[in-house]
Amino acid sequence: MTRLTIPKTYKLFIGGKFPRSESGRSYRVLSRKGAFVANAAQGSRKDARDAVRAARGAFPGWSGATAYNRGQILYRIAEMLEGRRAQFAEEIQTLEGGSAQAARQQVERAIDLWVWYAGWADKYAQVTGSANPVAGPYFNLSVPEPTGVVAIVAPQSGGSLLGLVSVIAPAIVSGNTVVVIPSEQAPLPAISLAEVLATSDLPGGVVNILSGSPAELTPWLAAHADVNAIDLAGCGELDWPELERTASDTVKRVLFPVQGDSADPSLERITSLVEVKTVWHTKAVL
Repeated sequence: MTRLTIPKTYKLFIGGKFPRSESGRSYRVLSRKGAFVANAAQGSRKDARDAVRAARGAFPGWSGATAYNRGQILYRIAEMLEGRRAQFAEEIQTLEGGSAQAARQQVERAIDLWVWYAGWADKYAQVTGSANPVAGPYFNLSVPEPTGVVAIVAPQSGGSLLGLVSVIAPAIVSGNTVVVIPSEQAPLPAISLAEVLATSDLPGGVVNILSGSPAELTPWLAAHADVNAIDLAGCGELDWPELERTASDTVKRVLFPVQGDSADPSLERITSLVEVKTVWHTKAVL
C-alpha cells in the first residue's frame, strides 16, 4: 500500500515557542535541484515586532546570568548539535547541493564555533576590560557590557547553518539577545537549530528566528527603536547603506556585510556588540 508523504510546514521561533506567522503566509522551500522540500513561514512586520519584544523581555535574565553559565549553555548547544549531525548534514546537502562530505564538514565547523565562543564567555571581559591609571586616590575600572537587543541578517549565500551560527554565537555569548533572519532559500537548518535551542537550557527569547525575506524584514528591524544594534552580515545584495542610514535614526550600532558564507570567528566579533562602562571608586586613605 502506498501512502502520501506529509510535507512539513516549518514555523517561526519567537520567545522559545514555534508560532505560525501572524500573516498566515508561507513559501515553498526547494532543493538545489528544484524539487519541493517543505513550506516555511513567511515572517511579517508584526512577527518582527513580536520577536523584538521577546528579545527585550529575555535580556535582563540572560545578561544577568554569570559568564560561566552562559558558556555552559553554549557548550550544551554544541553537544546537542553533535547528536543530530546526520539530520543537519542531510538538510544542508538537500538545499545547497554539493557532496555529503562538504555538508558534514559544515555541521562540524558549526559545532566547533559554538565550542570556541563558549570558551570566550568568561574570558573576553578580562581581555577587553582594564584597570585604568588615574591621578588621584581612585580606582578606575572599565568593563564590557552587552549592548542589548541585536537584529541580525545571517549570510544568505551557502553555509546556511555555519553562517547562522557564526553571527548568533558571538552576539549572545556576552549577554545580548537576538532577532535573526536566516538564509531565505535554505531556512530549514535554522528552524532545526531552533529545535535544538528550545531544549538546550537557553532561556526563551534569547534567540528569535524569523524565516522569510530579508528585503522585507530588515528595514523594519533597522528602524525599530527598541533594537540596539544591527548586524547586516547577509545584506550584501541589499541596499545596505540605506539600511545603515535608517539605523542611524535610532543611534544603532551597525555591523557591515561579510564576505563569503560566514563571519570569521574572532574576539572582535564579540566586542563589536558590547559597550564599555567605566566606574570610579575612591580608595581608602590611611
